[in-house]
Amino acid sequence: MAELVSLAEGVAELVHDGDAVALEGFTHLIPVAAGQEIIRQGRRDLTLIRMTPDIVYDQLIGAGCAARLVFSWGGNPGVGSLHRFRDAVERGWPRPIEIEEHSHAGMANRYVAGASGLPFAVLRGYVGTDIARHTSTVSTVTCPFTGEVLTAVAALNPDVAVIHAQRADRRGNVQMWGITGVQKEAVLAASRSLVTVEEIVDELDPRPDAVVLPGWVVTAVAEVPRGAHPSYAQGYYDRDNDYYQSWDPISRDRSTFSRWLDEVTAG
Repeated sequence: MAELVSLAEGVAELVHDGDAVALEGFTHLIPVAAGQEIIRQGRRDLTLIRMTPDIVYDQLIGAGCAARLVFSWGGNPGVGSLHRFRDAVERGWPRPIEIEEHSHAGMANRYVAGASGLPFAVLRGYVGTDIARHTSTVSTVTCPFTGEVLTAVAALNPDVAVIHAQRADRRGNVQMWGITGVQKEAVLAASRSLVTVEEIVDELDPRPDAVVLPGWVVTAVAEVPRGAHPSYAQGYYDRDNDYYQSWDPISRDRSTFSRWLDEVTAG
């Protein structure tokens, strides 16, 4: 059964220096509060994994938490670039960062393989690119039935997955609905998992199209109201578009970002 913890306790217990960490969320239920707690606790040398890193990864990279990023697309959705990420790649500030690029389909299949206990996944993808020549986790495999040459991508098995959801009960069963991306697969693929939720309830009411993660596959649950802000949590609050727009000038300038970082780490 998952342990009920505070956010600070969950990050302290589950996220360690040097870990491979996946903070997943696809436009919805992005675990921003957890990401900022990782910054406050000063984690270093992390391999950050995410299909679509956005501003919380920009914050983590700018804070010097990341040594490596595994991803398929990165940006400030609807606004522009991730300027702290660009600064790290182009100028090595605050530290150099290694990148490993994939397609969306490649990343999703890698998570599915990891969640399924398989060493790799197979897909028709990456054709016409030179990614396989530069990426050790992409190769080819010949179908034993048809002889077709297909792309193989290595399974993703993060040390820890962090997601946000709408609810959990007191036994640690987690319920989420709306756009759920690869959150389920990330949790099942990871060695440890921290789920932040809008609320902890006595009982989970049935919801159409809801995903339920049973408490026995989750390591810890933390109640963090508005823990996905500025992204949205369906049924709780809308996306804060102004925050995404305001992040652009903050992230463009190192001094402005450093002032923002001081405020966040001050708690």
